[in-house]
Amino acid sequence: MRKAEHLRLAILAAQREGNRLLIQALKPHGITPSQAEVLRLLQQHSTLSLNGLGQLLVCESGTSPSRLVERVVAAGLVERRTDSGDRRYVHLTLTPEGERLATEVAGIEDSLYAALDAAGEGLDTDAMLTFLHNFIDPLPSGAALNKRLDQ
Repeated sequence: MRKAEHLRLAILAAQREGNRLLIQALKPHGITPSQAEVLRLLQQHSTLSLNGLGQLLVCESGTSPSRLVERVVAAGLVERRTDSGDRRYVHLTLTPEGERLATEVAGIEDSLYAALDAAGEGLDTDAMLTFLHNFIDPLPSGAALNKRLDQ
């Protein structure tokens, strides 16, 4: 097996296992990892437009996460308000229940990050991040991640 193939498969396996752990931790709260990402972004930014949210999402491709937002609005976690000056512009904010759940999600994420920190103990994680950014930076997910890192 080529080293590049091994690396791609190892990254895929790590992503799947991390996502599996996150799904299990979020299941009692009735949300998916993608919905959790929306809640956390809104918690960090207070208010975002639909387009602004789409630019920051790593979990979804594209810049208009309408279906994802519809689900969290329907669940009573996010409030959607149309701008009074321009009806094409939508403001998204957390409801009190969404804020409470976003705080729970933050704790779940902290536990996952602690496991990742332990796995990286003594390793040059900066070199790993440099490698990954060399690959993802020109791609849509890299652009979303970099936008979040810039804030």
